Amino acid sequence: MRPVSTGPPPGGGPGWGSGWGSAQQPEPKARGRRGGLIAAVLVAALVAGGLGGGLGYTLARNDDNGGSTTASASDSGAAQVKRAPNSIAGVAAKALPSTVTIESEGSNGQGGTGTGFVFDTQGHIVTNNHVVADAVDGGKLTATFPSGKKYDAEVVGHAQGYDVAVIKLKNAPSDLNPLSLGDSDKVAVGDETIAIGAPFGLSNTVTTGIISAKNRPVASSDGSSDSKASYMSALQTDASINPGNSGGPLLDERGAVIGINSAIQSSSSGGLGSTGQSGSIGLGFAIPINQAKYVAQQLIKSGKPVYAKIGASVSLEDGTSGATITDQGVGGAASVESGGPADQAGLKSGDVITKLDDHVIDSGPTLIGEIWTHKPGDKVTITYKRGGKEHTTSVTLGSRVGDN
Repeated sequence: MRPVSTGPPPGGGPGWGSGWGSAQQPEPKARGRRGGLIAAVLVAALVAGGLGGGLGYTLARNDDNGGSTTASASDSGAAQVKRAPNSIAGVAAKALPSTVTIESEGSNGQGGTGTGFVFDTQGHIVTNNHVVADAVDGGKLTATFPSGKKYDAEVVGHAQGYDVAVIKLKNAPSDLNPLSLGDSDKVAVGDETIAIGAPFGLSNTVTTGIISAKNRPVASSDGSSDSKASYMSALQTDASINPGNSGGPLLDERGAVIGINSAIQSSSSGGLGSTGQSGSIGLGFAIPINQAKYVAQQLIKSGKPVYAKIGASVSLEDGTSGATITDQGVGGAASVESGGPADQAGLKSGDVITKLDDHVIDSGPTLIGEIWTHKPGDKVTITYKRGGKEHTTSVTLGSRVGDN
């Protein structure tokens, strides 16, 4: 689960071509002995719990000898408990068999744990790009179902900008049940949410919450020197999600996927077991499923992502007044692509974009995130300021194939 900036990244430069974002430093991944420390803490807690249960049973038996009476639910009574299919327990029971815990390992031995979910009956699994990034070039991937069945997998395609990836199970079983996909455009603040994942490696964990905000501009990165930021117009949830939840489904109350859990707002302090990874503070962010579905379909079709673009370079510096078209593009190129969508719409260097359709634009990263919720060929209305006066123009979005 990636730490995020819910605004423009610090120190950003112009443009979003080959350098479309500025890296945010994440908390370091837990590996090696630190991972062992977490396991040891968890095992110790479980042993203590078992010991407490044993003592409780012994004391109860001793009390019986003293003439006291205790009452407990019978085994047959417990077996009669029925849970409605639309209850949290019912939704979880149906969705869990279609989620997997992903182990990713690079050729250098580094890697991590994340989550994914069954996308189709052919064995395609949708997850985050940052979950599988270590295994893209000659690494190893495995996907484990709650039943314990483990499959080797391979990366079909990955989109760093969207932070979406598709992997495919090798020798996929014939009885896969894809999770149903909802409509993230129809999600409302206050809707109930259910998150499934492997927080801190604890597979098949279910947490609940609500949608606490929509269209939240989020920029996140894994912090590596060659990393580009991912931009989202995200669904915000207070469901508890932590490192390891990345790539897992965010479900609505009916059990339909409305988002892919991708990032958390983290505090500066370390998390469980002093790993250096911060845990949930109730601010999690998910990629809307309508966007993720489109990206996944493109990756399955061609192995490469397709991005919508306006053909202009904008500043990524901090600010709240809008997205400013820069004086110069990446590598000294023109800030407005000749003949591109922005050029055809009459936009120029120095223009400050303040709205895209009905969405307020307060920075360059916010603009990028909003553009990427659209598809190439979509027509959008852009509001901008030039010389202190406000103007509007219609832009037909162009396309760019691949992350480079």
